[in-house]
Amino acid sequence: MPVLHSAPKFSVIDGIADTVSAALGAMLVSLKEEHGEIVLTVQRESIEDALRLLRDNHEYQQLMEIAGVDYPQRPERFEVVYMLLSVTKNHRLMVKVATDEATPVPTVTTLWPNAGWLEREVFDMYGVRFSGNSDLRRILTDYGFEGHPFRKDFPLTGYTELRYSEEEKRVVYEPVELAQDFRSFDFMSPWEGADYILPGDEKAATPPVDVPQTTAKPSQTGAGAKADEKAAKDTPADPPAMAKKEEGK
Repeated sequence: MPVLHSAPKFSVIDGIADTVSAALGAMLVSLKEEHGEIVLTVQRESIEDALRLLRDNHEYQQLMEIAGVDYPQRPERFEVVYMLLSVTKNHRLMVKVATDEATPVPTVTTLWPNAGWLEREVFDMYGVRFSGNSDLRRILTDYGFEGHPFRKDFPLTGYTELRYSEEEKRVVYEPVELAQDFRSFDFMSPWEGADYILPGDEKAATPPVDVPQTTAKPSQTGAGAKADEKAAKDTPADPPAMAKKEEGK
């Protein structure tokens, strides 16, 4: 027996952009449609009010994800992206706000409890702070980690490493020790060729050395070799000197 659901099988975005734009009013910075999705950019200070309006008045009930994006060349280098889902319309919205390293974004844990973990992830990876989040701690990196991984502003070798010490029977922190020298790669396409000489290419300019050709007598094997060995044994040696003198008489 087929199960009927009130949500449409295919989502239609016609008219949604105009409706949402009119509802947000001054809170909306920009709106665009990309790849069949509607992307909204709202004022940072109004993000909580904007998301509450979309949840209560326009049936976007679920917060599916919060993601961060880093644009280092911008004055406000970070974007916080909220993905909303309407289970009644079978449609999604992307809502963005912009911020920098020092300016916090208002939390939305007052609207969706799962936003607490999602905001912690953005804070851990990008360093974006959320005002009003009562438990803003790192969630992916280790205790005492310095910096934020997705900013790419940390040394590639890191600062410390941890291991389990059999002597102390606990996990210990130590300065990073590399097993070999750090190697850098140019990531150049192998079809374009490198500007420097690769190991072994210096031999290409050296002419090959002529090896003299020698003709060796092929060795006999099998029955032929045995016949030669028998003939050598049957051949008498030179007669002694006394026998030659008697033949002379």
